[in-house]
Amino acid sequence: MGHPPFGHAGEDALDRALQDHFGRRFRHNEHSLEIAESLNLTAEVRDGILTHTGEQEPATLEGKIVRIVDRVAYINHDIDDAVRFGILDPPDLPHDDVALLGERGSDRIDTLVHDLVESSQRTGDIVQSPEIGGAMLALRSFMFERVYLGPHARLEQERARAAIRRIFEHLVAGGDEPEQIVDFIAGMTDRFALTYVAELG
Repeated sequence: MGHPPFGHAGEDALDRALQDHFGRRFRHNEHSLEIAESLNLTAEVRDGILTHTGEQEPATLEGKIVRIVDRVAYINHDIDDAVRFGILDPPDLPHDDVALLGERGSDRIDTLVHDLVESSQRTGDIVQSPEIGGAMLALRSFMFERVYLGPHARLEQERARAAIRRIFEHLVAGGDEPEQIVDFIAGMTDRFALTYVAELG
């Protein structure tokens, strides 16, 4: 909810286009919260949506859980996807971190979840142990360096940015308001965005 197509590249492209044309910013978590406001959700759920990423820390235990498990899920699923698509080979992964967390995605998730539960019980707060949390953050850094921002991703990111920019400029030229443009683009899937751009010619 609230995520534009093409992940971080799409969010960046929409943010830049909004700044260039309207002097405004786009953050998917803030946009998600705007959508959620119409759903009569509790303050705790809205806080979790807003703070699952970014600088602001969650105010609730539930929000703290969401913030950590969001990373647990995307890091491990993205590793599996990168291996499946030949972007990474399993031996490329940081050996010490994989040895600690587990060779397979399911093993890593199991280790991370157990650590989160056990560390949280010990401390009375939602936390990871320094060792396991550090290994997860090391894998996250590795993924940013090698996958999310790696050389193979640059072409796809440029394609994504160009698609978002083309759609954005088409909608601006058509007289759409910034809120309409953001809602429309942020509601697109990758496939829909690419089809839309192709139809624009």
